[in-house]
Formats: sequence, structure tokens, C-alpha cells
Amino acid sequence: MPENKVLASKMTCADRLTSKQNLRVWLKVLKTTKHIEAMIREKLRDEFDTTLPRFDVMSALYRFDEGLRMSELSAALRVSNGNVTGIIERLVSDGLVIRETVSGDKRATIVRLTKTGKASFETLADAHEKWIDDVLQVLEPEQSAALLTIMDEIDHSRGFTEG
Repeated sequence: MPENKVLASKMTCADRLTSKQNLRVWLKVLKTTKHIEAMIREKLRDEFDTTLPRFDVMSALYRFDEGLRMSELSAALRVSNGNVTGIIERLVSDGLVIRETVSGDKRATIVRLTKTGKASFETLADAHEKWIDDVLQVLEPEQSAALLTIMDEIDHSRGFTEG
């Protein structure tokens, strides 16, 4: 008998119920996240004529005044360099990001927000925060804190890192 079938046969009824409940929790978290993300995408598009990937790139750059190498930006966003390149090109042409060659390495490029880019991101970030507050206003402060603790416990137990 394969190992996972042996394991499954040793599960108690309570274990199977907990397992099913955990699966339902995961599916609910995923569904809710997708709904919130879709709402944010729509609001960014309708209210600011921008996209969530563009917001994410600006957010990453906002945290680093000195800028980031393209490879660092891609790593921070957990996407390929190719995904970031097109977004950076548009941000540069809009005057929100500048690109600089790294001294001593002409192949490496650092990108950072311009003053206009920082101001633009701050406007987007303020709106984003209000949208999230609006969605999560149904939670009492204690519920919000408990949910954050639970998510931190999951991250810690699995060795997930911030990002």
C-alpha cells in the first residue's frame, strides 16, 4: 500500500474533518483575496488609469530612496526581469522613474522614483489604504489583530519570508 494511503487510512474521523475544514479555510482565503485584488485592480484602473503591477513596482521603489538594480526589483516582486522591464519603460516615459547606469558595471541599471513618481505613489498609496480599510471595516480591531497573528504563525511555521 502506498505511503500516503497508509497515512490516510490512519487518519481519524476528527483528523479528516479538520483537514476538510483547513481546505475550506484555504479556499475561502484564496477566494476573498482574489475578490479584493480584483476590486483594487478596478479602482486603480478607473480612478487613476493605472495597473496593479505598476502600483507594485512603484511601491517597491518607494521603499528604497537610493533605488534598486533591476534584478533586485524583480526579486523583491518575485517576477522575472522581463515582467518588470516593460513597466519600468512606461514609468520612465511618464517621468515617474529614472534609470541610471551603475558605475563600474555598464550592464547594470539602477531605477528609482523621481520626485513626481514619489508624489504620485503617495497619492496611490493613500487611496489603496482607504480601499483596504473600507473592505476590512467589518472586522473589530481584536479580530484584525487575531487574523494577523494567525497569518504570521502560518508564515513562521512554513519558513515563509516577508516580501
